[in-house]
Amino acid sequence: MHSAVLLIEFGAIILALGLLGRFAGRFRFSPIPLYLLAGLAFGEGGLLPLGASEEFVAIGAEIGVILLLLMLGLEYTASDLVSNLKTQYPAGLVDCTLNALPGAAAALLMGWGPVAAVVLAGVTWISSSGVIAKVLGDLGRLGNRETPVILSILVLEDLAMAVYLPIITALLAGVGWAAGSLTLAIALGAAGLVLFVAVRYGRVISRFVSSDDPEKLLLVVLGLTILVAGIAQQLQVSAAVGAFLVGIALSGEVAEGAHSLLAPLRDLFAAVFFVFFGLHTDPSSIPPVLLPALALAVVTALTKIATGYWAARRAGISVKGRWRAGGALVARGEFSIVIAGLAVTAGIEPSLGPLATAYVLILVIVGPLTARFAQPVAGYASGVLARRGRTTGPGPEAAPQVPASPEAAETLDVQDATERS
Repeated sequence: MHSAVLLIEFGAIILALGLLGRFAGRFRFSPIPLYLLAGLAFGEGGLLPLGASEEFVAIGAEIGVILLLLMLGLEYTASDLVSNLKTQYPAGLVDCTLNALPGAAAALLMGWGPVAAVVLAGVTWISSSGVIAKVLGDLGRLGNRETPVILSILVLEDLAMAVYLPIITALLAGVGWAAGSLTLAIALGAAGLVLFVAVRYGRVISRFVSSDDPEKLLLVVLGLTILVAGIAQQLQVSAAVGAFLVGIALSGEVAEGAHSLLAPLRDLFAAVFFVFFGLHTDPSSIPPVLLPALALAVVTALTKIATGYWAARRAGISVKGRWRAGGALVARGEFSIVIAGLAVTAGIEPSLGPLATAYVLILVIVGPLTARFAQPVAGYASGVLARRGRTTGPGPEAAPQVPASPEAAETLDVQDATERS
């Protein structure tokens, strides 16, 4: 009887997620907020609380996190990561400073303590790679000049996760400085070793894993990933970091084949993960934190826009491209929930989970809107200011900009032509 109830409950969840995903796809927005709302509806205090299937959903949620990070690692090669670290690290530092500090400050102002401050800093810092990649594709901007800047910032954030997750894992476990330093040293050592092996012996590893049979390739890659994630968890290093490093180690045709085979599994278990997070959030606990979540969302949306603008300006992108880069980075999603989920499981602060849920719900909806409208709105605002300036008379800074050289003029012409296309 228990197994029958489990199948009914889990089947109802999957069916509901499929219908919600279809609804989101029809209107071209991310299904993540709908998945979170579904978790709120099925969880404690919701409309249809679950009983038999909650433990099964918890296991599926762990697999979802592992697959999210594995697929992220498959997107990049070790050489790409090393190159991004060398050339784009200033943008990563600005990103961390502008977007992590508001979360940490908000936690301290609410009296949650230093551990919760570190957790909330990560929630507000990391953008959603999945949502941003989908939005860029939907808007047809994958070939724009500012897109490599956006992707570089996302890669640096993903790399930072390999260091950040072991730190908060140690903090949430309440271990001392010695044990925490050992955990971080193990994580950094593992990341460095995997990067070294991937650069030197990536082709050898890929040949070992490679198979012409899709079934065998799927089983080997999935089994290797879960095994490494389990070992990482046993060593007090996040399982998600282990999965991310496995993805980095695979390259070439193996990475492409594994990506296409694992994409449906990732979508399934990632959806289950968002539902699981919602299950552990009482809907009645969200209204008290809605105002702080909204204020934090407004502040960190502006800081993300500033981050993208600065990074694009540093890369020599024109003004329109700078605004597009900033607007594209606003969305938060899967990684913010992963970080908050670790804190919720550890029982650090009861209000942190509801705050993170409300925060992600706001920005995962606002993010695609800022990606689409940040540049037009900024252009309209600058036009209004320019008309007001002409009305009040020209000032000392009203002279038109003249390129310093024919080469600079040619660069501006190329940038304008790119933006019009």
